[in-house]
Amino acid sequence: MPVRPYDETLLRKAFDVARRSRDGGDHPFGSVLADGDGNLLMEQGNGYSSEGRDRTAHAERLLASRAARAYDLAFLSRCTLFTSAEPCAMCAGAIYWAGIGRVVYGQTEKALKAETGSHEENPTLDLPCEIVFKAGQRPTEVVGPLLEDEAAALQADFWKAKG
Repeated sequence: MPVRPYDETLLRKAFDVARRSRDGGDHPFGSVLADGDGNLLMEQGNGYSSEGRDRTAHAERLLASRAARAYDLAFLSRCTLFTSAEPCAMCAGAIYWAGIGRVVYGQTEKALKAETGSHEENPTLDLPCEIVFKAGQRPTEVVGPLLEDEAAALQADFWKAKG
């Protein structure tokens, strides 16, 4: 899919959110939502720790839920969710149900799984988000991996340190 002029800038904003999440004691994942013109609307870090050890509190799922409450389907269909790592199957489902029309991600699920291993706090599903979106009835454009080395650096040593 085509890359837009602002995609790398906004993806790096998602990386900044992931860094802040990690610095705050949470898992190193972050997402931002932008409108069809690339204007930043909201951001969300991972909520595993801050949401009481909720294993479903992924940044993308939390952001998709917030977006679904704040905006209608017609508006969200023109929006893009930028995220540090490829949305897992759960998050892809939430993005689809929220009606967000486009996703740009950094690191693939396959690469993330190689970094996290079988860590109990992140038993990564190696299922490309495009498969989930293609099963739906409305289109979701996917761009990624983009800036994958920068995205992978966010995870560096995090999962080993959590042992």
